[in-house]
Amino acid sequence: MATQQNKANLGPNVKIAAGALVCDGCELIGDITIGSRTVIHPKAKIIADAGPIIIGEFNIIEELVTIANKSSTDANSGKVLIIGNNNVFEVGAHVEAVRIGDHNVFESKSKVGAKVEVSNGCIIGCGCVLGMSEALPDNTVVYGAKCERRIQKERPAAQTLQIDFLTKILPNYHYLVKPNIQPRSSPAPTKK
Repeated sequence: MATQQNKANLGPNVKIAAGALVCDGCELIGDITIGSRTVIHPKAKIIADAGPIIIGEFNIIEELVTIANKSSTDANSGKVLIIGNNNVFEVGAHVEAVRIGDHNVFESKSKVGAKVEVSNGCIIGCGCVLGMSEALPDNTVVYGAKCERRIQKERPAAQTLQIDFLTKILPNYHYLVKPNIQPRSSPAPTKK
């Protein structure tokens, strides 16, 4: 496995949990925490300008994805962008959402603005743009040229098999950034 530290464009406040796979060549700027089993491809950008970004576990962030916590006013400064678990950000997606729940899919070239809250089980279709202030209900599907909406009965499936595959394949072709947060273990007994 090819591993390397500090070749990627990383800020000093980037925390990568053990088990996460972060490829060299991604851009991580600001206070960012990456959960275990999350995969970040090369050329992805995660920018925490207005405040921290906390990324949960089992997320896939593909090439050319931009996730940003940007501030348009000083009132937004210091806000935390929390991204849940089991989300997929496909190639070229641009996301600046207020909050992102679990089991969401942001398809290729989709754009989610800074005033949008994405709940759980949502799919933002290929090329769809959400820019107005809104909170998407659970299991919302946004699709088509006019960004039409419907509610699906089930949330998207977890991408566990794809994460397993990427964890085996990506180290063969890319350098990796070493995790700098170890898993929590039970505290050692203290002597009296």
